Amino acid sequence: MSARFGEVMTAMVTPFKKDFALDVEAVPPLVDHLIEHGSEGLIVCGTTGESPTLSHDEKLTLFETVAQSAGDRAKVIAGTGTNNTAESITLTKEACELGVDACLLVTPYYSKPPQSGLLAHFRAIADASTAPVIVYDIPGRTGRRIERSTMIELARHERIVGDKDAVGDAGETARLRSELDAEGLQDFELISGDDALVLPHIGAGVTSIISVCSHLVGPQIKQIFSAYSDGKVDEARRIFLELQPLFQTIMGGASPIPVKAALNMIGVEVGPPRLPLVEATDAEKKVIRAALESSGLV
Repeated sequence: MSARFGEVMTAMVTPFKKDFALDVEAVPPLVDHLIEHGSEGLIVCGTTGESPTLSHDEKLTLFETVAQSAGDRAKVIAGTGTNNTAESITLTKEACELGVDACLLVTPYYSKPPQSGLLAHFRAIADASTAPVIVYDIPGRTGRRIERSTMIELARHERIVGDKDAVGDAGETARLRSELDAEGLQDFELISGDDALVLPHIGAGVTSIISVCSHLVGPQIKQIFSAYSDGKVDEARRIFLELQPLFQTIMGGASPIPVKAALNMIGVEVGPPRLPLVEATDAEKKVIRAALESSGLV
């Protein structure tokens, strides 16, 4: 099965100015950087993009700016999911009108709906969308897991084409892949949502990743996929293990605090995070810089 939106997609940070205003002028250079460093898809206004702090209009501005900047060089996936179904439908429709390639729908957070509520929520948004949609299962942030039986039912919808799997259990990913295949749903794509599990996830059946660390090491993450696909499993493992220290450093704090600090250090200016997130401390920056130095990035 091929990766519909590319093997390496980046959960793009949102650039802000020092006064925390949206830095629209910094978006095209960031898009260029990501595409030049292996990103085949760009996720806009996801968790890493600090979506909880963005207004509706700011999200639309980002969708449009990224789509125009990327052109036909990369797929653009708009993060349009919220815990408000009506708001998600409106934002999804508007994103589709702006020409995005797909929409990413996170599990409704805080509300903790039952599985029947999840089915109704995702189906309602997919029914209203003119673009493919990917559901995003990240129970550590939302407080609610999309159960395997629910995911299989969602996979039957003609526009629900994939799952960003951030459950943190490659064994569970493998079980889901097996059950999807048994139901004849081989075309439903499983996408890794965890840099530190990308190789176990590939073994479990994912075809791509939505990565944070691809801001920094996109080509190396792409090499993991390529090596594995070519049967060079030892080579894929070597690259994967070499990247683990960086993965642990960048994903070890509240995202996107570490990756924003790292990008600023390598000369890709993305500014600070917005409250309630704060900039990395001096001690944290020292650790991040050491990880970048060890990886040959500074």
